[in-house]
Amino acid sequence: MSAVICGTGSYAPGYVMDNDRIAELVETSDTWIRERTGIRQRHIAKAETTTYMAAEAAKKAIEQAGISPEEIELIIMATLSSDIILPCSACEVQKEIGAKNAAAFDINAACSGFVIAYNMADAFFAAGQFKTALIVAAESLSHLTDWTDRNTCILFGDGAGAAVLKNSPGKHFLSVTHSDGEKGWTLTCKNRLGTNAEGEKFSREFYIDMNGQEIFKFAVRKVPELIREVLQKNGVQQEEITWFVMHQANCRILEAVARHIGEPSWKFPMNLQHYGNTSSASIPILLDEINRQGKLKKGDKILLAGFGAGQTWSGNILVWDM
Repeated sequence: MSAVICGTGSYAPGYVMDNDRIAELVETSDTWIRERTGIRQRHIAKAETTTYMAAEAAKKAIEQAGISPEEIELIIMATLSSDIILPCSACEVQKEIGAKNAAAFDINAACSGFVIAYNMADAFFAAGQFKTALIVAAESLSHLTDWTDRNTCILFGDGAGAAVLKNSPGKHFLSVTHSDGEKGWTLTCKNRLGTNAEGEKFSREFYIDMNGQEIFKFAVRKVPELIREVLQKNGVQQEEITWFVMHQANCRILEAVARHIGEPSWKFPMNLQHYGNTSSASIPILLDEINRQGKLKKGDKILLAGFGAGQTWSGNILVWDM
């Protein structure tokens, strides 16, 4: 038995900030940003909350799956930018969508979050505990962005993606997950709770801070290793993989990974040019996009890979069954 996706959904805020607008805030240009990242624009949450975006993406996934919210037995939400601390965001999503029979909890594994949530749901299925799950990832990274820091403000966007999973007969693929806390300093953001007096501005450490060069080196080294480990662990040949669906961090990272494993870049779909880096939400937003574009065919083997702060990196293989 294995987890199969039977519905996807995504949500992006209505406000779009293009690179020219970023260039009004910091010393940069549209050309500079596109050449180094591939990003042309990003969606920014003005009125939307993280929970609202997650619920909207979840509703679309449930609708496509053709099930009622009451059939969902488990909700796992990946986020590093929840707008609330208690109750957890997954419970708020449960309330908003009417999934009254679901167990619900959050995880924070940064950009690896969606893949790890998928792996967790798959493990619950394998243990016989649940048969239907909703995994959702949502981020409001703009709330954690220092808009005077050129190194980070050009990168991040807001949005949410979701998938409904069902337990189905078929090969069970084994996941791979790693972390390296010694490298946690490469991408940080401190908690703001109880740190500032009324009217006081937050200091730099309470916004996202990133060593871009170290993150780039980490990704282009570890992601090819991750792909090979996932394939070897499951006895799957690389040529069997139809799509490599990666965290949408930077087009240069994805192109470098494709080169390292000897695959054409078209097998690595990208939409970061429209959304920027949405952390845990990037993979499900991309999955929903290529699903609704009709690019995914029944029987396609898809390798998922997330990588990011922690440092964390995780991968798995799924067979498309829609």
